[in-house]
Amino acid sequence: MRSLLALLIMTLALAVLCCCEKDPKEPPGSHSADSIKIKKEVANAFVKRQKRSSLYERYFEYYKSPMEQMHERCENYPPCDYLSDQIGFSLAYNRFFGRY
Repeated sequence: MRSLLALLIMTLALAVLCCCEKDPKEPPGSHSADSIKIKKEVANAFVKRQKRSSLYERYFEYYKSPMEQMHERCENYPPCDYLSDQIGFSLAYNRFFGRY
């Protein structure tokens, strides 16, 4: 067991040394914030924002379905929320709020 642990520690130490090695092509002290930043056009080339395409999608962002409203009503009432974890949402909702 000790030999396995020692082997693991040595492997991790070598991995740290390999990963944290400085680039020999860069002069020392050349790390600045300007070298990290990229232009907005370059960033937008691979990060695309998903656009909403239809009125249907916008409608459902603002209005919740009746089932989702019932789930939230049950989640906001602690006894119903606890019971729904035990026996399921539909039985818990029927017990506290009647038939849906």
